[in-house]
Amino acid sequence: MAQMAVKSDWNVRDHVPLKDFKIQAHRGAGDLAEENTLEAFQLGWKMGCIPESDLRTTKDGIIVAFHDGNFSRVVKNVTPDMKSKGVKDVTFAELEKLDVGSYHGEKFAGRHVSKMSDVFALMTGKPDRQLYLDIKNVSLPELAKLVVDAKVESQVILASTKYDIIRSWKKLVPQSQTLQWMGGTEEYLEGRFAELRKTDFADVTQLQIHVNIKGAVGTKVEQKFIDAVKRDSVDPFKESDTFLLTKAAEVRGHGILIQTLPWGATSKAVYWKLMDLGFMSFATDHPDVTQDAVKAYYAEKQ
Repeated sequence: MAQMAVKSDWNVRDHVPLKDFKIQAHRGAGDLAEENTLEAFQLGWKMGCIPESDLRTTKDGIIVAFHDGNFSRVVKNVTPDMKSKGVKDVTFAELEKLDVGSYHGEKFAGRHVSKMSDVFALMTGKPDRQLYLDIKNVSLPELAKLVVDAKVESQVILASTKYDIIRSWKKLVPQSQTLQWMGGTEEYLEGRFAELRKTDFADVTQLQIHVNIKGAVGTKVEQKFIDAVKRDSVDPFKESDTFLLTKAAEVRGHGILIQTLPWGATSKAVYWKLMDLGFMSFATDHPDVTQDAVKAYYAEKQ
């Protein structure tokens, strides 16, 4: 007998208005712009998403938005001596000269690394502008000072895979939200959940699980595997439907927003499948595709 797809009894349409559905635009605006620049964050906000920024600190103590540990990927025509260097090895004066837009296409040429103080300035007095802060290499007290000085405490969502960082941050900026994110095998994730249960998920306001389409190698997914995911597919992800459904229900039961980052998702069916399993938010590299899928799901006849 063929297996039947499982489906949550809880539906996001009944609990979260479409206007409040949170879409995290990975590294600013996903693949629609170069990553971690003022322009990318502004595009994410314009689309109605919550941009995500990656935070590192320069040699002279300036907190900036930059993902990688070195400059080899996103700096166009990087010199051999700079290729292995990263944000921590240069001053901001040196860093701001680098072109971090051209790698994404010539129309993005001439864009530069963003100071987080400048990003926060674009949020001050605009409560609709929120921002995920993914910690890479930052002093939490120094970051907290920037957030407080800009008066954006309730607009930031500190994201980390490390629970102790989330707990430390909440003590510094209790008005802020937090995102505990995690990925890995079901066995590994069960261990992460066991850790959170010990404190009754204290200080976590959002939780993200990375979901991987079967056939993926790392975060790269061939289109044929994406296209194979149907809404009524049984276990199309490396994580089983039952595992995802039960974890989503557990997180929601604690009053915590449950989010997923489906690596490689570029089809409506992937998002619909995950919403059927009870997820209520997405992180994405394809915010336009994600928005269209969510709107179509909400418009579906009950």
